[in-house]
Amino acid sequence: MEIANRRVGTVHFTLRDEQGAEITSTRGHQPLVYLHGTGSIAAGLEQALEGRAAGDRFTVTVPPEQGFGPRHEALVQSVARDVLDARSEPVVGQKLQAQTARGPLDVVVTAVEADAIHVDGNHPLAGRPFVADVEVVDVRLATPEELQFGLG
Repeated sequence: MEIANRRVGTVHFTLRDEQGAEITSTRGHQPLVYLHGTGSIAAGLEQALEGRAAGDRFTVTVPPEQGFGPRHEALVQSVARDVLDARSEPVVGQKLQAQTARGPLDVVVTAVEADAIHVDGNHPLAGRPFVADVEVVDVRLATPEELQFGLG
């Protein structure tokens, strides 16, 4: 069976940046299980998976516009320490959750100063291509519940 809309794909992948440094991988962990055609994974990766079958292995380079989108400088901000509700001293690389007009946003601390904390709400791969090494583990039909409610 091939990966197509409304089918469940199970894949292992390793994502690397444009220099070849590993960003994340499912190897040694549970594979990714997703409902194809719903936009739940990066568009470029989903397109590359279309028509693939269990056992297929491939590498694809995904450009920013089909991956994690452009980088938005408005998501890079300096926040006064007194508005930060932190129970401990923030450190560079720490993930925090900011409240925005559109709801919660995960941000990463990029710098810590005496009176301000600098944060970045962009995905680490925003504005950058990535390379995905992919192995299709399984393809199956989605159940009626999965089609209605997603892959909980």
